[in-house]
Amino acid sequence: MSSEKLHLAIKALESQIKNHNISNHKISKTDIAWHIDHSLKVVNNVSLALQASDPKTYVNNFSFLGKLFFTLGFFPRGKAKAPKHVRPPEIITKEDLVSQIELAKTNVDTIASLEKNAYFKHPLFGNVNTPRIYRFLMIHTNHHIKIVNDIMVK
Repeated sequence: MSSEKLHLAIKALESQIKNHNISNHKISKTDIAWHIDHSLKVVNNVSLALQASDPKTYVNNFSFLGKLFFTLGFFPRGKAKAPKHVRPPEIITKEDLVSQIELAKTNVDTIASLEKNAYFKHPLFGNVNTPRIYRFLMIHTNHHIKIVNDIMVK
């Protein structure tokens, strides 16, 4: 897993900004803007958490659920609730999405230079360190890209 694939996923999100107000309540309670905003908040917050972490305090407590979903390569829909700090605001502007896209591109590029045991604490999976981070961000971002694509199709 690499930063190139993550950059492609971010480009996929970026390509949907023009459709930000579209929703389909049979697929998701929220519109496309919500999924884009949330995905970008995760990329950006995880990147900042990795940068701020102390690799010396890393403990490998990666959970069974983390191992399961990382092996499967996807997260099931409608099972988890986004933590407050990565939930989008009530009103999401195109301008905010564009600025978050640019920040995400920059943040993804910083991951490669981090120490192996830079990490962030996931509420269900435990500590996710640098070697696992691309996989986590790809699975999460693809989860929301699939929802966006389903909203567009149906």
